[in-house]
Amino acid sequence: MSSRSWSIAIGGAHWLEDLQLSRDPAMKVLLVDDHIVVREGVRRLLSVFVESVELLEAGTTLEALSIYRSTRPDIVILDLNLPGTGGLELLKRLLIEDPRARVLIFSMHTVTLYVARALQSGARGYISKGASAEEFVEAIHQVMGGGRYIERELAADLALNVFGSQDPGKSLSARELDIMRLLAKGKSLSAIADTLGVSYKTIANTCTAMKHKLLVQRTSDLIRLAVEMHAS
Repeated sequence: MSSRSWSIAIGGAHWLEDLQLSRDPAMKVLLVDDHIVVREGVRRLLSVFVESVELLEAGTTLEALSIYRSTRPDIVILDLNLPGTGGLELLKRLLIEDPRARVLIFSMHTVTLYVARALQSGARGYISKGASAEEFVEAIHQVMGGGRYIERELAADLALNVFGSQDPGKSLSARELDIMRLLAKGKSLSAIADTLGVSYKTIANTCTAMKHKLLVQRTSDLIRLAVEMHAS
């Protein structure tokens, strides 16, 4: 997360007056992120730019589902890099729970593969943690209003990717993307199986399928691709 962006958001509110949501009705926001410092930063930002807001916080998939079921928030701000099942799986579960759920992805990942998959999975918007506070507030405003929003720089990259290349990574499922995320963290196949609550054989078979999709032969090449995907 850009310290410059957040410091401007907290200390320079005057240049975001046009984007303030102070005239909106009370907003109920569910923030799902396993990093306390991120949740604190978002809480401070919303306190500056939203006159009346109830911020609900969750650090895991189970917490998020429980809070969503009991409170039905107006918007969910969701990190993809959650422990265990990951954000894409939670997005899927939220939309099963409530097809009208408004979910804004707020992630460190800027790889177009993740942006495209999140939008295809039903997210209403996508913004990176490196975006400016101005654009973050704008994204919340758009999604809250029933619209959609993609961070400007990511939208340009996504357009170039869609029209200018044939990326085999686009064929990966949400579960396969979670495995790639965990491989990039240095997790072994056994550890990934434990994290996702499935058998080692299931993970090994999935990795074999992923190698075919990504046109690599060895697990070491799969790990290298995973690391490259998460390097940005």
